[in-house]
Amino acid sequence: MHILHTSSPGETASMNTEALRKQFLLERLFEPEQIHLTYSHYDRMIAGGVMPVGDLLTLEAPAALRAGYFLERRELGIINIGGSGKVIADSSEHVLSKLDCLYLGKGTANVQFASLSAENPARFFLLSAPAHRVCPNRFMTAADANPNQLGAGPTANARTIYKYIHPDGIESCQLAMGLTILETGSVWNTMPPHTHDRRMEVYCYFNVSEGQRVLHLMGQPEETRHLWVANHQAVISPPWSIHAGCGTMAYSFIWGMAGENQSFADMDQIAISALL
Repeated sequence: MHILHTSSPGETASMNTEALRKQFLLERLFEPEQIHLTYSHYDRMIAGGVMPVGDLLTLEAPAALRAGYFLERRELGIINIGGSGKVIADSSEHVLSKLDCLYLGKGTANVQFASLSAENPARFFLLSAPAHRVCPNRFMTAADANPNQLGAGPTANARTIYKYIHPDGIESCQLAMGLTILETGSVWNTMPPHTHDRRMEVYCYFNVSEGQRVLHLMGQPEETRHLWVANHQAVISPPWSIHAGCGTMAYSFIWGMAGENQSFADMDQIAISALL
């Protein structure tokens, strides 16, 4: 498990491209038969990727957690962005097709991952936050995730938001999680941008076509920075940072948050004219 410490706005403003990518971009999430985890000191969120092919992969507790098992003091959100796969949680087995979500609460002792086809393996994106109470494990499909259409063609941001883990959906201790799919011809997400100083966020980009990229905007509104992001890569977004993006063509992304509250609407909006 890789560990990332926090960076202040002033420190971030002085970073070059290499330093920004090292501090905020998760470049290697999905590799065959591997579980990759990154521990961020922003709200102690863990982001990860699991790509089982032929083997059954077990989610172990890294030594740095000082825990008997991974979810001893944590909760976990899982969204599959690959081929169909299954997650075994203690005595229960859940089959996740692409875009399905599974929430596992604190106290789930055994978590394992498998793909249903080695030719089209699953890619499970993981977000885990500390939990102080137990919430029940729950599965949800994309169709049940309250799809909400936002944006418009003239502003190139027509998109559908799917909310999985949130106060009116899957109950959690502090984790919120969902995904956004942009329509063909739309490339902007979260524009105008916003911050939410009470929560950190993670973006995992997927459905990015071969050779294409997403320009992820970050930093303070008056001191913006950017990251070029490829398919199946993720960005750690600090609470003080904007988080928006523009792709070279349509794409999708998972978003997940943890922190002071779970209110999806708790945002500090930034006018486009205020960006520098």
